Amino acid sequence: MIGVGNRWRSDDAAGLEVAARLRGELPTHVAVLEREGEPTSLIDAWSGAEAVWVADAVSSGAAAGTLHRLDAGADALPAELFRTSTHHFGLAEAVELARAVGSLPARLVIYGIEAERLELGDELTPAVAEAVGMAAEAIRREVLTCTSAR
Repeated sequence: MIGVGNRWRSDDAAGLEVAARLRGELPTHVAVLEREGEPTSLIDAWSGAEAVWVADAVSSGAAAGTLHRLDAGADALPAELFRTSTHHFGLAEAVELARAVGSLPARLVIYGIEAERLELGDELTPAVAEAVGMAAEAIRREVLTCTSAR
């Protein structure tokens, strides 16, 4: 599981907070990582993994706190969902680059949490904080289901 974001840009920290909540809650063989840099580092982070869950803040115009679940292994990610990335190269582009070079995990699930505020600040807005809890629980259930089938 990989949480993506920037701790100093308010709701952009949502993915990092999901990862923090899941640390210690998943089986010991499941890595929980945080990535604050360029999303291209994700390609290295998921190298060799069979299944990966990624949590990140998104901005599509939906209500703050809306939870989007996307199966990136099956379909291209809608770039407009990730249009306000604080990175030059966004998550959608990193996923498609990995797909193009054959580095996409067999199962890649993205949980996007609709942001309300992405300017400087170190606190999540209430709607996003609530969605972080829902995303963490959804990912926890999926990971447990996936790993128990082994």
